Amino acid sequence: MSFLDHIHRCNTHDLSAFTPWFVGSMQAGWVHRDTVPSLRARPQLFHRRGKVWRLSEELASPAERTAEMERFLLELRDRGLLPAWRGERYPVTPRLDLPALLDMERGAVALFGVRAFGVHLTGYVERSDGLHIWVPRRAGTKATYPGMLDNTVAGGQPSGISVRDNMIKECGEEAGIPPHIARRAISTGFISYVHQIGVELKPDVEYCFDLALPADFVPHPHDGEAESFELWPVRRVFETVRDSAEFKDNCNLVLIDFFVRHGLIAPDDTDYFEIAAGLRSQPLPPTSVDQRA
Repeated sequence: MSFLDHIHRCNTHDLSAFTPWFVGSMQAGWVHRDTVPSLRARPQLFHRRGKVWRLSEELASPAERTAEMERFLLELRDRGLLPAWRGERYPVTPRLDLPALLDMERGAVALFGVRAFGVHLTGYVERSDGLHIWVPRRAGTKATYPGMLDNTVAGGQPSGISVRDNMIKECGEEAGIPPHIARRAISTGFISYVHQIGVELKPDVEYCFDLALPADFVPHPHDGEAESFELWPVRRVFETVRDSAEFKDNCNLVLIDFFVRHGLIAPDDTDYFEIAAGLRSQPLPPTSVDQRA
């Protein structure tokens, strides 16, 4: 196991099995060939033109697209084809500074290869014996990665809230960090990856934050996402990420980015350039296409 192993694992995918999916002139995602029969069954909503699938162009507004897509996704859920229904909508957009093409049920975004966004925060404490990081363990009842180690705070980016406000909200919900402390968090950029799980594709972006926590503050499980928090010396976190698969896959990348930014992985270290470059993998094609395609 190595830092590069984690980066490569999060970027394992085969785009030859997917077809671009467009909304108007903008690429919204990717559809796996095994998902195509469900699209063919709804020709009034999806149609194939050239080398791409398209959402009906009769749906002119984001609100109309959201409503029709929701009806279709509920059908998939009722047929047992969409079991991970979350009741939360994500914006369908290649970048959050662009207007959303529509909003989509969170549990379906990967099925359509839509880029999901999230917030990940590393809460640390500076002590006389060095830097320490608060490490939570995911609840054993979680549907994904149960019992694994996680970032101090992490959550998806839903529609209708800014990234920073979402980070503050997640701090309170997941770790009991009050707003007056959470607001001190520093935005440090993002990590991105393209990961395939069966018919699902995750070309995701995670916005990263650092938060220096008071020495006497102890995060605590609040909404059941985590079962416990432990304060680890940064060297223990470093070695656990480097040598094991104990952390949730994308959380490794957030921590590797933290190590790079704090000088724990230095320019003279082996694989430094590949590690730093690999944290922002975006091997997908442009997000627009000629309408004649």
